[in-house]
Amino acid sequence: MKRIISFLSFFFLHIIIIAQTGTIRGMIYDEVLEPAMGASVIVKNSSFYGVSDFNGVFIIPNLPFGDYALEVSYIGYATQNINFSVQSKNSDLIKIFLKESATQLDDIKINVERQERKNDVSVSVVKLTSKTINKLPSIGGEPDVAQFLQILPGVVFTGDQGGQLYIRGGAPIHNKVLLDGMTIYSPFHSIGFFSVFDTDLIKKADVYTGGFGAEYGGRISSIMDIQTRDGNKKKLSSKLSANTFASKLLIEGPIFKYQDGGTSGSFIFSGKKSYLNQTSKSIYSYIDTTGVGLPYKFSDFYCKLSFSSPNGSKVNIYGFNFNDNVNYIDVTEMGWLTYGFGTNILLVPASAKMLVEGKLSYSKYDVSQQDFEQPLNTSSIGGYNIGLNFSYFISQEHKVKYGAEILGQSTLLEFRNSIGTLVTSDDNYDVFSGYVDYKYNNTRLIVNPGLRIQSYTSMGEVSLEPRLGLKYNLNEKFRIKASCGIFSQNLLSTSSERDVVNLFSGFLSSPNSLPADFQGNEVQSYLQKSNHYILGFEYDVNDYLDFNIEGYVKNFSQLIAENKNRLFPDNLDSQDEPDYLKKAFIVESGLASGFDVLLKYANDRLNIWSVYSFGIVERQDEIQVYYPHYDRRHNFNFLCSYLFGHKKDFEFSIRWNYGSGFPFMKTQGYYEQLNLNNGLNTDFNTQNGDLGVMYSGLASGRLPSYHRLDMSLKKSHNIFQTATLEWSIGVTNIYNRENIFYYNRVEAQRVNQLPILPSLGLKFIF
Repeated sequence: MKRIISFLSFFFLHIIIIAQTGTIRGMIYDEVLEPAMGASVIVKNSSFYGVSDFNGVFIIPNLPFGDYALEVSYIGYATQNINFSVQSKNSDLIKIFLKESATQLDDIKINVERQERKNDVSVSVVKLTSKTINKLPSIGGEPDVAQFLQILPGVVFTGDQGGQLYIRGGAPIHNKVLLDGMTIYSPFHSIGFFSVFDTDLIKKADVYTGGFGAEYGGRISSIMDIQTRDGNKKKLSSKLSANTFASKLLIEGPIFKYQDGGTSGSFIFSGKKSYLNQTSKSIYSYIDTTGVGLPYKFSDFYCKLSFSSPNGSKVNIYGFNFNDNVNYIDVTEMGWLTYGFGTNILLVPASAKMLVEGKLSYSKYDVSQQDFEQPLNTSSIGGYNIGLNFSYFISQEHKVKYGAEILGQSTLLEFRNSIGTLVTSDDNYDVFSGYVDYKYNNTRLIVNPGLRIQSYTSMGEVSLEPRLGLKYNLNEKFRIKASCGIFSQNLLSTSSERDVVNLFSGFLSSPNSLPADFQGNEVQSYLQKSNHYILGFEYDVNDYLDFNIEGYVKNFSQLIAENKNRLFPDNLDSQDEPDYLKKAFIVESGLASGFDVLLKYANDRLNIWSVYSFGIVERQDEIQVYYPHYDRRHNFNFLCSYLFGHKKDFEFSIRWNYGSGFPFMKTQGYYEQLNLNNGLNTDFNTQNGDLGVMYSGLASGRLPSYHRLDMSLKKSHNIFQTATLEWSIGVTNIYNRENIFYYNRVEAQRVNQLPILPSLGLKFIF
């Protein structure tokens, strides 16, 4: 009885103590009233701490009632000490406004990224900012996220022209790209130097090359989550830049001036347009002696309105329009247009321990391609996306994030495959998903389990996708990490992993022509699926040098691809033929394995990234095991940027990339290929056939290795009190390496990637 009484006494005393605790919550802003992401908040003389998120919000729960001293630090800003009293369960929101430091905190050995790695699983993720991206050599005068992605561990880039990104064995369709929560279906322009994103707009870009948490779904390989910054809430400012490739204008400022304790509103607009197709006729005339110029042109526009309330809640409204066009005269013309609009919200409830995030968006993507004397290929995808996320801070050690999402899409496709067979699709589908993500952190051990449920209602399928992330801090410098998970997606592309050049990429959601079985097992699902397994460790060598290595396995248990072996129509006349010779799509499996090594050095002047990736990618269809065209075994990138001059106003950057040769199919011979577009009405007696190519087995040969050296030099000048002029000179492919693009087998002609490309750029900031 005494034991029971003692236990009950202890229990109720514990409840009383918990009831006498409160929460510190606040928002941190930089000098232009932009939320400061990654600021450190330490409660002095205690084990309590917090880190501000993307919205500048930090929450420190379960502090006993009393008076506290907070220390707030952020790179580039002066450390602030704030006294705060916790006397109730729900404390008022603190607003902290940082001030730039005359002595940069880079010199004080504070590394926010390193602190974040100690408190997060952070498996297979690289977190980028506009500052990081700007360390690249400025190709065409403008560093771009597309260029930086090419140097990341596990990323394979297939070329300067029409290049695509393949991440740890996944195809481009297996990568999801998000812009402010909205899916972008074509994030890169046909000339591989540029994305649709303006670097000056980017606040953060988190790139997950595998093993991502339950918050993300709908793709089986990787996630790139890009968030844009708000506009300047203090004053109107602009950036105008022009170079030999393109020009850009960015304008931002307050809609109404910020007042302490009141609301605020701001806007930001960015527009860029290329004219390489024109300047290449004169400046780069040596590339194309026909006088036509390089066949690329694009334009990108983005606008965002931001409104914040006194309690920290926020509403963003945004819209975009991106387009691209490629015109190889008498060969092919391809163009795409994507546009969208949406809103996302942040709610900071009075309950203090919770944040609520919501999103609502609509987007549309249209693409068409007209090959010379061939039928037009078209495709489109569009629809809406609604989502809610809840972050609940249980205690210093425990945090839960959960949410739900509804995706409604329609796809339209009219496409002729490599043998002239018409593939059509007109689908409408809905995907309902929910997730829960739990994080336990006791300083040494971090456990991050999660579960995502994907319900593909139009296909009648439900996918249960458990995820798990682990990290153990052996000491202050050395950490072991691991993750695993199950992933699925319904969206697939007409682009074949067997083709080196894929300008046209159509979309469909549910193929209606699949084989009945694969490798002796019945095909019961229309979904593509994968399992990820990752193990690695991090080591902080010293105050400036970080080492990271990860080994991975991606098991693509089911892939769906265009059937390149199709010889017969899928009808009663060919019912005796095997499925792999008559179905429009086939089922495959795949395995990607390898390891990535990243070595980073950073101080106030010198930044170095050294990346080596080794990977093997295999695919297996009903006939054979083969290596897809992006199976690059060895990939090495070296990036170095150096600030010099008394004011550190000169910046010199170089980047060198080496990649071993891609596999390709050798040519065995030629034959007369008849055009069967008219079906049974084809006149075989009078028709002249085209020259057909007989190929050897898949991956029967290897192309030469790829390597390229880029360089740039930038200088800033303060021309007025509030204006800056920046000039840059750059050279792409300095030693004019002849890297192969593709081989025209019919004309027996090699086509190379881009040669040496010098550039000059000017940027006016005011």
